[in-house]
Amino acid sequence: MQSLDAMTPDIARKIRAVFTDIDDTLTIDGKLRGDAYQALWSLHDAGVAVVPVTGRPAGWCDLIARQWPVEGVVGENGALAYYEQEGRLNRLVHPDVAGDDAQERLQAVKEAVLREVPHSRVAKDQFARLYDLAIDFNEEAPHLDLAVADQIAAVFHRMGARAKVSSIHVNGWFGDYDKLAMTRLFTRERWGLTLEDHREEFLFCGDSLNDEPMFAWFPNACGVANIHDFKDAMTSLPKFVTSGRGGEGFCQLVARLLELRAG
Repeated sequence: MQSLDAMTPDIARKIRAVFTDIDDTLTIDGKLRGDAYQALWSLHDAGVAVVPVTGRPAGWCDLIARQWPVEGVVGENGALAYYEQEGRLNRLVHPDVAGDDAQERLQAVKEAVLREVPHSRVAKDQFARLYDLAIDFNEEAPHLDLAVADQIAAVFHRMGARAKVSSIHVNGWFGDYDKLAMTRLFTRERWGLTLEDHREEFLFCGDSLNDEPMFAWFPNACGVANIHDFKDAMTSLPKFVTSGRGGEGFCQLVARLLELRAG
């Protein structure tokens, strides 16, 4: 991983959109601070589209798409996306989202996790989810470590579900999709572009394990400094890394990107 100093004007001027994780990428200690929110507006005002790509639930994505300065939002680790167009809120659902029995199967997974992994608990935002199950290991106390998150993920896998570990939750679902798969679909539906033909025109910023598909795909991906907390468990790391953690690092990235574009 290289510092932001290694980013060149040629790279920055090609960027038409920034995809970004939310938790511990835009936030610090669970809060979206004013400078990070202003950074989103700064990109918007400079003509650079912003699309959060998050594990957070559909209910949050509805609000974000309506009220944040974004072109859309990918949620539930790629199950769905929302975007506004001509005053209407549109929703995309990935075609590989599992069928009607998925929630019953996830209920069985939930019961197994809570039974087998001490101190695990369902995430408080579960009520706003449509397609996945979120198990909290590090959003609220007691804070558990990555070894426990791996135990939770192992239960999902044993029961045939996919699972991704973020900085706060283990998210699991039935269906063949992830953040990258829905980002690919969103880009085609929203802008009529293919990621394959425009890889260098997009930048992704993230912080943790569930961002690996994005780090692996985008040649100009950036991690905020807390990526170092997870790097030993990752095989795909971003090209750039900020010196600041969370939202502070995101602000550093935006400042550098806009400075190079203006220079």
